[in-house]
Amino acid sequence: MKKIILADDHSFIRLGIIQILKDEYPSVEITEVSDGESLVKEVTLHEFDLVISDLDMPGRSGLEALEQIKLIKPGLPVLILSIYSEDLYGIRVLKAGAAGYMNKNAAPYELISAIHRIKGGRKYITSELAEKLLSQIDKSKNPHELLTNREMEIFKLLAYGKTLTQIADSFSLALTTISTHRSRIMEKLDLSTNSELTRYAIAHKIISDIDL
Repeated sequence: MKKIILADDHSFIRLGIIQILKDEYPSVEITEVSDGESLVKEVTLHEFDLVISDLDMPGRSGLEALEQIKLIKPGLPVLILSIYSEDLYGIRVLKAGAAGYMNKNAAPYELISAIHRIKGGRKYITSELAEKLLSQIDKSKNPHELLTNREMEIFKLLAYGKTLTQIADSFSLALTTISTHRSRIMEKLDLSTNSELTRYAIAHKIISDIDL
């Protein structure tokens, strides 16, 4: 492992991850970025052995960046880190092409184990995520699992109380486009109001009421 790019909008998180990586790979060259746009730009311009990316970042999310990276360099492995449980995003990011998904609360040695597994050309999947994958073979999906990746990001912002205008500015999209996405989200979840949407998001642990 010679060159790694690390994307996270919190510098102290990057610092901790870099220390873990340097302990295992003393000579590794690590590039740091703080948002999805910069991540995609660096991957486009330079060669890396591994991408380690946060899921929630300003502007383009880690999930959107992942999708773009897989179009640009489909063979480049991407490990997604997140505060969200495997239940919510694990399967989604794997389907988008990620080499693994890890909760940020995992022990440091788990990160190294994941990297070793990814280096060997395999996916890193926790036992919890493996059970989730198996259960989905016979189990019907929760309504929010039917949302597209873009709809999921907009859903979260709506649940946090963001206005359509704020969301449109965040994604650099037309207000009418965001309004259309909201209508589709409400239809798929069988909801009528934003307050119902927020209650649904809290009930399914998509957001925390502490952050509201």
